[in-house]
Amino acid sequence: MKSLVEIQEYVAKLFESENFKKQPLALYEPFQYTMDLGGKRLRPLLTLIAADMFGAELDDAANVAMAVELAHNFTLLHDDIMDESPLRRGKPTVYQKFGIDKAILSGDVMYSKAYEYLLQSDTKKIPALVKTMTSVLVQVCEGQAYDMNFEHRSDITQKEYITMISLKTAVLLAACLKMGAIVAGADKKSMNALSEFGLYLGIAFQLQDDILDCWSNLAEFGKVIGSDIADNKKTILFFSAVEKADEKDMQELVTWYLEKTTDFQKKKQRVIELFEKYNVKDDVEQMIGAYTIQAIDALDKMDIEDEKKENLRTLAKQLINRNK
Repeated sequence: MKSLVEIQEYVAKLFESENFKKQPLALYEPFQYTMDLGGKRLRPLLTLIAADMFGAELDDAANVAMAVELAHNFTLLHDDIMDESPLRRGKPTVYQKFGIDKAILSGDVMYSKAYEYLLQSDTKKIPALVKTMTSVLVQVCEGQAYDMNFEHRSDITQKEYITMISLKTAVLLAACLKMGAIVAGADKKSMNALSEFGLYLGIAFQLQDDILDCWSNLAEFGKVIGSDIADNKKTILFFSAVEKADEKDMQELVTWYLEKTTDFQKKKQRVIELFEKYNVKDDVEQMIGAYTIQAIDALDKMDIEDEKKENLRTLAKQLINRNK
């Protein structure tokens, strides 16, 4: 069994060795630019950890790891266009640098290339792998649709929000673990436990992102701080504040989120002041802790040696305590 550091190093080398830049440049230059932005490579890492847990060689799961990262970046590329996000990982987003048309087309080819890599897997495993990835990408699109819809509503509940981030973020983490387990030929019970772990960890991961959007800095976070507020994206912080606020403050919050303003700094400052007035950061941190415990409980259900679970335990701690 490999250590977490060894698997992380393998992931880094895997993507360093791939060159996506070829002709026509209008299609592949934005593709290469996206992959060069790097990031945590969390999804391929989860895939390889799961494969390693059940005895597969990392090379056996490399194509699946590549596929899930390309699929993830395809969703980000299109997401940035819809959100009009200026930065991704501290650099201009693809549509900002190359234009919307090239960004859309490059996203499309990323999606297609993801399946190309997936189809290079063990032929016996391909049906289950394709079924899993296709299903989860449909769910991710559903989550994005809910997210867009929420921008125009002020009556969303915390439960609805958790459902949305489960679809948009968490299910992909769960699927990456499941796909790694498929490569290794793991039993169904273990796959289900891994998926449950990934789902709860993914929810906690997104809630932590919501906090970082308000209380972080650009150099570490890689995105404009307060971009969710600027884009009127109602995160868990908004819902927690609305539930706790008095009538006057609640109406002020709702009003801020109904309009686009050119005075972004004033809007960000005032909204964060209201979040801090009602201690919503503490509330969300408690939620993160609760979902993390549920993730670890799911991991504990797996009938394998504890040492084989250690990489996922360590990774969960790193993700929840991160500052970017």
